[in-house]
Parts: sequence; C-alpha cells; structure tokens
Amino acid sequence: MAKVNANQLRKGNVVEINGKLLAVIAAQNIQPGKGTPVMQLELRDLSSGLKTTERYRTTESVERVFIEDREFTYLYTEGDLITFMDVENYEQLSVPAEVVGDQAVWLQDGMKVDIALYEGKAVSVTLPQTVTLEITETEPTVKGQTASSSYKPAIVTNGQRVMVPPHVSAGVRIIINIAEGGVYLERAKD
Repeated sequence: MAKVNANQLRKGNVVEINGKLLAVIAAQNIQPGKGTPVMQLELRDLSSGLKTTERYRTTESVERVFIEDREFTYLYTEGDLITFMDVENYEQLSVPAEVVGDQAVWLQDGMKVDIALYEGKAVSVTLPQTVTLEITETEPTVKGQTASSSYKPAIVTNGQRVMVPPHVSAGVRIIINIAEGGVYLERAKD
C-alpha cells in the first residue's frame, strides 16, 4: 500500500478506506469558484459490490492498494469453492463462489479468466464477454418464422434459460453474451 494524494487517483485504481477495498469507477476533479478543489470518487466495494461516492480535498492522502491481475484457467467447482489454475506456474487457487458471483453458472472446463489478487487473495474474477454453448431443448422451429422479432425460450448445456430467435433449434451451438446476463448474440460458426 502507498499513500497518494486524492488527485492522483484514476479509474481502475483500488483504495483502502476503513479497512475495505474499493475500486475507483470514476474520478472527477471539481474546481469550485471559491474554496479548495476536491476530487469526487465513485467507488465500488470489491467484496459486496455496493457503490458509494466519496469526496476528498485534492491534497488529502488516500491509501492506494496495488492489485495484481493474472490469467487463470477454470478447473472445477466443489461446494462453495471454485478452483482455478495459474497459466504461468500451474498453481491451483480456490476462490469462494461469492467472489465469482452470478456469473459462476457460465464457467466451462478450461475457460480462461482474469483474477485480481491482493496479497495472494482473490478479490474479483472476470470472465470472458461471451461463451459458446449448445441448445439442449427448445420449442420446435415453425416454418416461415425466420425473420420474426419474437424470441422463444431455450435451455443450453449448462441448464440456463436463454431467449433465442424462432428459427434456432435444439442441437445448434450459439454464442451468448454473459456480460449482459446471458443474451443470445448469434449462431456459432464452428
């Protein structure tokens, strides 16, 4: 950790305030007509995900934390622990499921993820933007519904429900945007 002036903080930095790790989402330097300039920081708590806003005088010191981002490969889930392997040194790291959050349902064997580490402890896990899965069941395709704007429900191989266009049938591999909560993008080209 290092003490830095509030005006040196930028988006993506991590700070420690009252024993909590907070990521800077936005940093704005406000110069009022009278008085001292302030830095308004929009922060997100890394453990709970809650957003807060803090104001500091530009000369005030803040504890900046240095986070190490490393690439890992998903191995398996056992109970409430998810195990990943470091791609550089092949060491395994078990992460509590709440750190991964709701996106844990999209994990696939061998999937590459980015894990932010603070003092050897995982503080966040970032999955890829998209994932390719096969549709296991959906309503049958109705002839002549190829250009319709309505969508139908489908179940993919991991058991999640995704809305797909009417012309897509079971057995088709599709690309899903998991960053937006599991939205159909297109058919896979493989």
